[in-house]
Amino acid sequence: MAQGLEQLSDLEREARDAIAAAPNAQALVEARALFLGRKGSVSALLRGLGQLAESERAAAGGAVNAAKERIESWVTDRRSELDREDQRESLEHRLDVSLPGAAPTAGHLHPLTLIEREMCDFFRGLGFSIEDGPDVETEYNNFEALRIQSDHPARDMQDSFFVEGGHVLRTHTSPVQIRAMSGRRPPFRFIAPGRVYRVDHGATKAAMFHQIEGFIVDDHTTFADLKGVLYAFAKQLFGDAVELQFRAHFFPFTEPSAEMDFSWNGGWLEWGGCGMIHPGVLENCGIDSSVYQGFAFGMGTDRTAMMRFGVPNIHLLFDGDVRRLEQI
Repeated sequence: MAQGLEQLSDLEREARDAIAAAPNAQALVEARALFLGRKGSVSALLRGLGQLAESERAAAGGAVNAAKERIESWVTDRRSELDREDQRESLEHRLDVSLPGAAPTAGHLHPLTLIEREMCDFFRGLGFSIEDGPDVETEYNNFEALRIQSDHPARDMQDSFFVEGGHVLRTHTSPVQIRAMSGRRPPFRFIAPGRVYRVDHGATKAAMFHQIEGFIVDDHTTFADLKGVLYAFAKQLFGDAVELQFRAHFFPFTEPSAEMDFSWNGGWLEWGGCGMIHPGVLENCGIDSSVYQGFAFGMGTDRTAMMRFGVPNIHLLFDGDVRRLEQI
């Protein structure tokens, strides 16, 4: 028995040294199996207890089991040490807590939002207030009140999105003009930015796009006033070198009417329409056209943004590709 206990003491020292020297979790598993595994040294001692005399068997079994528990506790302690070392190494090599944190991705306003805000800010400075209206409009406000008769091409199915109940997705922002003028007494001046809808498609056209409408009604308003406002507006957006030209045109809701172009890269680019508000439109809104006159103008916000930011295709503004918008 004394020789067995001496052998057990040597096994414990050997096990303690092997466990303490284990450099990683796998080596620790192998060290434990060497002593406590099914074919391990301590397990072999337990199997040999049956060869001892009965009087020695209980004491020897207790000593071997006690040694087994100590070795198991050394394994547990070493595993905890290795875990702490791994965690410390991970923090030291992968995370420098003294470095500043990663900055979150900064959001940006959409180019259309930027240009629309700039437009609105300009007109606020001239005393215009901002009006809004519904996207789903009555056919009366969208057409009849603006003198667009039932046989006008703009009312054909290929140009407008009609809705049940005598409604239509508004094809321009001019219905806001009707809503804003009805029941009010001049003088007043408004702008109306918003979405509009037409059955259209192309590099510079889309089924849903944006316009901004402006109009003034007073007892003394002229076409020269209209041109002055538009020249100041164009210079605000495109710089002092920009030029405008006005081409005679026809709109049912203005008389006289004109299309306006601005100079761009050595040529002319269509920008929008304008004119003096037709007396019939004023009368439809309850305004005495013998006393008051007004002018109105409108242009595409999307096309303005395309020219301002150098966007070659209008659909790049709406396809949701953040990379393209960041470049803009």
